Amino acid sequence: MDNQEFIEKCKEIVSNYTNNRVDPTEHVTVAPHEVYVVWCCKTLQNNKALLSTPLSDGMYYECTYNGDKEEIYLDAYKKWENIKYDVK
Repeated sequence: MDNQEFIEKCKEIVSNYTNNRVDPTEHVTVAPHEVYVVWCCKTLQNNKALLSTPLSDGMYYECTYNGDKEEIYLDAYKKWENIKYDVK
């Protein structure tokens, strides 16, 4: 799977995941083209990408492609806090 194919598949996976779990009373859906890549890396036959959506739900997603098994894994995370620490 090349990098562009991986990214498109990840956007589709994240879009479907989000749309299946969003509160139906909010009447919101996320199209694959609205999902954006924060970071992406390809090493040998494997890929990893961090993605997010325009929703203000604090969620971000990690997609990992195992090239040996031809499988994509999705991890979904929620940001709980952002704390500043001075390191001076």
